[in-house]
Amino acid sequence: MTEDSAKAVQVADLSVDLGGRLVLRGIDLRIRQGEVVAVLGTNGSGKSTLIKTVVGLLPPARGEVRLFGTPVPRFRQWRRVGYVPQRITAAGGVPATVHEVVSSGLLSKRRFFTPLGAAGKRAIEEALEVVDMADRRKDAVAELSGGQQQRVLIARALVSDPELLILDEPTAGVDLASQQIFADAIRERVARGTTVVMVSHDLGPMDALVDRSVVLRRGRIVYDGPPHASQTHAHVHHSHTDDEPGWLTP
Repeated sequence: MTEDSAKAVQVADLSVDLGGRLVLRGIDLRIRQGEVVAVLGTNGSGKSTLIKTVVGLLPPARGEVRLFGTPVPRFRQWRRVGYVPQRITAAGGVPATVHEVVSSGLLSKRRFFTPLGAAGKRAIEEALEVVDMADRRKDAVAELSGGQQQRVLIARALVSDPELLILDEPTAGVDLASQQIFADAIRERVARGTTVVMVSHDLGPMDALVDRSVVLRRGRIVYDGPPHASQTHAHVHHSHTDDEPGWLTP
């Protein structure tokens, strides 16, 4: 294994421009395989923009992102990555069942229109058990609570057994019971060596899992180190302008 491929995520001199405004400026970040990293910061600090750029949803204005040593534009092994987006309905307006949404997480592992094999069916059941939704497998996702929908999205991300799990505010607006289920599910994956990157305002039960915190402020990294020292940077060193669009102007 090369030094580059030993790193799950590499971000080099990354800047991202959204609508003519620099939202990220000169970000450098290395995440080793097996690490659990929390990305913290106030609203408007650039956390979600960083995550979306890492998974290829936003293009860099400058710099580069690599996953497992491969630049994101050339990366094809998406089955190695599980991604849970921020505050999105699992139903997406489609009358899908819990089982159908979770099974969609296996599409990158099989050809379209081919039936699920025994291993795939087992993976779906295990993912549903992990998030305590096995008894709701036939229910329409649109009928679930927000916390239950988030559990379904977590199961969809877990079902392909990813090596890298990226979570964008997975517990925002979610009840404490669901937060604890998330934490237990992530803890089990971490024990197996999964790399986890999670954006959060409040880690809650996830806090005990984190071994490194990265704090963003105004599109730059202002702290990168042990989690116990990060709270000051995340919650004290910010002004009332952090949520205002004006500070994004170069």
